[in-house]
Amino acid sequence: MRVALVHDWLTGMRGGERCLEALCELYPDADLFTLLHVPGSVTPVIERRRIVTSFIQSLPGAATRYRTYLPLFPAAVATFDLSRYDLVLSLSHAVAKSVRVPPRATHICYCFTPMRYVWDLYDDYFGARAAWPVRWLMPPVAAALRRWDRATAARVHHFVAISRFIEDRIRRAYDRSSDVIYPPVDVARFRVAETPGDFYLVVSALTPYKRVDLAIDAAERRGRRLIVAGTGPEMPRLRQRAGRATEFVGWRSDAEVAGLYERCRAILFPSLEDFGIVPLEAMASGKPVIAFGQGGALETVVPPGGEEPPTGILFAEQSVDALAGAIETFERSADLFEPKALRRHAERFDRPLFKERMAAYVTAQLEARRPC
Repeated sequence: MRVALVHDWLTGMRGGERCLEALCELYPDADLFTLLHVPGSVTPVIERRRIVTSFIQSLPGAATRYRTYLPLFPAAVATFDLSRYDLVLSLSHAVAKSVRVPPRATHICYCFTPMRYVWDLYDDYFGARAAWPVRWLMPPVAAALRRWDRATAARVHHFVAISRFIEDRIRRAYDRSSDVIYPPVDVARFRVAETPGDFYLVVSALTPYKRVDLAIDAAERRGRRLIVAGTGPEMPRLRQRAGRATEFVGWRSDAEVAGLYERCRAILFPSLEDFGIVPLEAMASGKPVIAFGQGGALETVVPPGGEEPPTGILFAEQSVDALAGAIETFERSADLFEPKALRRHAERFDRPLFKERMAAYVTAQLEARRPC
């Protein structure tokens, strides 16, 4: 059986690339198709296979400014020739799910979200902070992309959503049902720390919708030390906003991030996320999470007061007041969070389980499509 993996782009190791890496291990001989590949930006498990890119690869500045070519993405993904393949596994938050597959092939899409740039997060990317030409040009372009995105959902035989939150979004955007398989957390990468650290931690790309500004302001208000690990276009604005209690450490390796989890007091997670790997990585390290109580966090963070051991505190609105209040609540109830119980909760999402679930799902769908 010939297998093709399709991923939107390869520019760094984030949650989506962790999922791709696991599928690369499941299908070690699969070819990989992607709009853009920055060599060395992903792990050797991904890098060492045959990688086919689109014409986006050769456009000026594509390695860092590839999102500016968004209107060209539909044409780029249409260039991939998948006629030789029997199974196509796309991992998509933009256009990967829209590849054309031959009639005999089975196309399963592991969907991180319908194209976020033109659906739920349009204002974050093209709203008030965007340059005026972008704000003027994007509405008709976004409308056309939404029509195309919805129409090409028919090219997928089976959708797998990363969370119930995304299952609902797929239903609203595409009028399609989906199954849910949660993304993997490599629990073995993390060590359980039995004692609390002296700082709060944010691990995040520094983009507007991540709302790192709320974490900075809330920590400053409470007079707490905060470390921010990550890079992105919001870095200059956030540095201007921060006081002396906030430290920016930039990009860090996997081992360094694991060390930060181990030494922190708790994770601040103020964004509305499709799923969110960071809270589970923190739990794998025995550390609780203070998270915005919508989206994927509702499926991973267990608040106090239920039958299960708690793994974090949820706050109800994306505001400094709400997050600062949640920090205060956490500090009053910190003894409720038992590091080994946090680790056990993270193990429900462990990488080997993800691979088992995906392999079983793919096998079942292939057998269902096999002629009698």
